[in-house]
Amino acid sequence: MKVFVTGGTGFIGSHLADALLREPDNEVRCLVRSDLKWLKNKKVSAVRGDLHDLPSLRKGLEGSDVLFHLAALVKAPKPDIFRRVNVEATENIIRCAQKAGVKKIIVLSSLAAAGPSFSRPLTESDPMMPVSMYGESKKEMEEMIARIARPEDSITILRPPAVFGPREEQIYSFFKMASRGFCPIVGGDGQTRISMVHVQDVVQGLLLAAKDTTPGLRSYFVSSERVYTWKEIKDATSLAFGKKLITLPVPPSIVHAAGTMLETVGSFIGQYPVMNKDKAREMTLEWTCSVDKIKQELGYKQLFTLDDGIADTVQWYKKHNWL
Repeated sequence: MKVFVTGGTGFIGSHLADALLREPDNEVRCLVRSDLKWLKNKKVSAVRGDLHDLPSLRKGLEGSDVLFHLAALVKAPKPDIFRRVNVEATENIIRCAQKAGVKKIIVLSSLAAAGPSFSRPLTESDPMMPVSMYGESKKEMEEMIARIARPEDSITILRPPAVFGPREEQIYSFFKMASRGFCPIVGGDGQTRISMVHVQDVVQGLLLAAKDTTPGLRSYFVSSERVYTWKEIKDATSLAFGKKLITLPVPPSIVHAAGTMLETVGSFIGQYPVMNKDKAREMTLEWTCSVDKIKQELGYKQLFTLDDGIADTVQWYKKHNWL
């Protein structure tokens, strides 16, 4: 099978590339802008370029059976910057894939596109109500895909929630705090619910989606089979480190203030921070989703329990001197 992967140098994409390379008959091409990062010394064919480089996209897609489009912008100060990458560039590559006759297109979206949950985990039939510029851009991306999808296309959109695992660099800050004996929890009571997924379960969802080549546009949440409380996450993290953790209650007002302050500082130094007003707004809400649809239609089954997933993550961080 010949596949073309965007975002292959990133966290999820590099794990997908590893999984694809374990099958000797697969030919894996990855769009690479500059640094190979996690793809170094691996048998991938690097296609140099970016998501707005149409000749590079056509080169990567030529003769490909499957497109995995994982590349995205996750932080930016303005909606139009998000839109240029997450919507316009996605349209570029899908139209190129259609012209190249690619049999299967898989696009990675996000729970952020659907928005937060309140009384129950979200399902794919719920209206999308994002609360951040990133989430809004992913919603626009999904709506754009629905507009340009042809009856003969086989396109699958996957929406993971928070993804953790080896090589992850954003949730990593939580584990770094835990390594020092502290567990920050917004609100402090630990009862807020959240969906989380280990990166290998996201990869499983991507590979299952690739096997389904029936025509049509389908969307799935890919996550844990049950939702967790922050207390459960704290307990699993404590178990992984082999020590008790002290809960640091963080009032939502402090989260919002921190996001505003860091975004303001970032504007002065010319760097938009990971923690910003949008991220702060998301952090104070509940994010849960149901995986019933992907289980029923694609045979998805969670591989990593919360305890095993966090232990695997912490062990990798320690092995690679991140902690």
